Amino acid sequence: MRKNIHPKYVDCKVNCGCGNSFTTRATVPELSVAICYKCHPYYTGTQKLIDATGRVERFQKRFKWSGAEQAEAKTEKGK
Repeated sequence: MRKNIHPKYVDCKVNCGCGNSFTTRATVPELSVAICYKCHPYYTGTQKLIDATGRVERFQKRFKWSGAEQAEAKTEKGK
């Protein structure tokens, strides 16, 4: 390998949006992430809807869709 071309690999403090922080190794001394292993649905087994800017509501308005309407449609099909 050529010398003096690779970045330094240092201890890195990772801060998550949920408030969790942990230490790992990376090429930067500090990282900020939105989702970590403590709050990600895959690891926690729970599903949280992350909607910071109202995207879900805008989608529901645009297509006139809501969960209640879907549930009613399923029960009507079953009759």
